[in-house]
Parts: sequence; C-alpha cells; structure tokens
Amino acid sequence: MDSIRVVAVPTEVAQYVRTEMKAPRYKHPAFRDMATGYGPCRHCLREFMKGEEERILFTYDAFDGIESKPLPGPVFVHAEECERYPEDGGFPAEMKEHELTLNAYGRGRRLVAQEYVTDGKVEEIVEQLLAKDEVDYIHVRDTQAGCYDFRVERG
Repeated sequence: MDSIRVVAVPTEVAQYVRTEMKAPRYKHPAFRDMATGYGPCRHCLREFMKGEEERILFTYDAFDGIESKPLPGPVFVHAEECERYPEDGGFPAEMKEHELTLNAYGRGRRLVAQEYVTDGKVEEIVEQLLAKDEVDYIHVRDTQAGCYDFRVERG
C-alpha cells in the first residue's frame, strides 16, 4: 500500500480535555470513568484495558480544522497522559480486530464512498478508496458503536 497518514486526536486536544474536563470548541462537560468496553483512545489509538484504565468521554468534531461544517460526536481518550499515535505508523494493528466502517470524504464534507470491513483486511480497502481522485480523506469508525476513531489521508 502507498504510504498513508493516520491522524489521531491532536495532543493539544487530549491535554485540554484532561486539564479542563471540557470538550474543546463546545465546552460541554467531559466525563471520566473506568473503561468498561473495548475501543481505542483517540489519541494513542490503543484499546482501553477494561477495569484497569480510566478514560474521559467528550464531544469532538472530527471535521475540526479541515471542514467548515461541524459534525460532533462522543469520543474517549485515556485519563492519564499517553503518546499520540505516529502519523507514519501505518494502520493500527489493534483496530483491525474490529468491524470498521470507512467513510471516504471529498472536500465540503461530501461522503463519496462507504465500505465495511469485517475481516481485518482494511489496508486493501483504504488503498482503493484513496486511489479515487474525489476522495480527500477517510474517517475510520467502529461499526458496532458508530463512533469516530481516526482519520486516514494520503502520505
């Protein structure tokens, strides 16, 4: 696969949420609790260790900084500081174990294509989607929960 950029929640956002216990941009209260389910921290993209790690739930706009129209939704980050997933780290291996929805967008937040991955073979589909001229980036979402995980762009 050609190189891709995996764009996790920025460190500044994760730090703000941990410090202020509010969602950036919206200032809605954030909620801290013990991890009770799988799912990645949107900053380091590692799964939470159920019953062992605390997480913070907050409202996040996955289009912030790249589109003018927002589409906020709930996401989690580790309550304790963690290292951001490297943009050149390739598709996160832990994420391949889950059913994923790949929403391919063109500029203007226009949904161009949507693919579902149930067998872990996500790289091939990402490559096919990014090969389309009208696709600018992909949002990776958990199919079961429906929530935003991270963005994939051309490298």
